[in-house]
Amino acid sequence: MSNSYQQMIFVNLATEDVAASGKFFTELGYTINPQFSTDDCACVVISDTIIAMLLGKKRYADFTEKEIADSTRSSEVLICLSAESREKVDELVEKAVAAGGTVTGKTQDYGHMYGRAFDDLDGHTWEVMWMDPAAVQG
Repeated sequence: MSNSYQQMIFVNLATEDVAASGKFFTELGYTINPQFSTDDCACVVISDTIIAMLLGKKRYADFTEKEIADSTRSSEVLICLSAESREKVDELVEKAVAAGGTVTGKTQDYGHMYGRAFDDLDGHTWEVMWMDPAAVQG
């Protein structure tokens, strides 16, 4: 791969209410890209390389022949976002709770690594993790 190429990830998630889910993520500080959003899809820009596509269940079904998981009852994916500090982990989780999400799991505090998680309005689990850069380097 070329060093100039930035690989992206598009996380496609089924949602009951596209507008409510889009609002939830804007309350966390993310933006909706209107160019790729419709009544049945909200394109949430998390970073230059991470996009969450919140698809109404009917639209989501256009992309799979599998049964769509009820993410409030079973886990279909764990999404983990990095954070620049322990405080930023707490800040994002607190924003999620204020926007209607729920804290899930236990706080993970290993000194050099700190993380918490929340479920969004549809029950998808989002982990937020900080890792000491010195510990990562070795």
